[in-house]
Amino acid sequence: MLGQAVTVRLFTANPDLDEGALAKRRAGVVSTVALAEVARGIGLGDHVLLGRGEEQTGGRDKDSILADTMEAVIGATYLSVGPDAASGLVLRLIDPLLQDPDRFGAAIDPKTTLQELASRTGAAPPVYAVTSTGPDHSRLFTATVSVADLTAEGSGSSKKQAEMAAALLAWRELSGRA
Repeated sequence: MLGQAVTVRLFTANPDLDEGALAKRRAGVVSTVALAEVARGIGLGDHVLLGRGEEQTGGRDKDSILADTMEAVIGATYLSVGPDAASGLVLRLIDPLLQDPDRFGAAIDPKTTLQELASRTGAAPPVYAVTSTGPDHSRLFTATVSVADLTAEGSGSSKKQAEMAAALLAWRELSGRA
């Protein structure tokens, strides 16, 4: 349902874009990072029932949990009130993402997009520092990225996820200034 609604909206709103550009935009909107952003925007993490371990390791703000929960809400809407209502919900939730075409690259590859933005603005390349906590089977990684005169922090269940989360936050801040 999510992919179909996004694809139809993108195609009808951007008839002049080629298939590659449409695919890139679609991937950016249905990505884990983008769905987690939507979930944070509606405060979904506050309503998720988590086990003690996830609660202790910041599960309410993990991209993977938020994105999966967002997909579950869309699925539940589809099953309870039908495809039209589910499609309408998807479009209302993702519409702000669709209004900002620059964010598509950031959602797919936030580290590269941040580096490109830093270069365009004359800033030094981003510098990352990663720490981890928790047992080996349930690590929580926290990444801090410094670029220009700002610092952003992100977390995830892998170094890569944490760096991507931090990069996306830094990109949002830096692009808002540009």
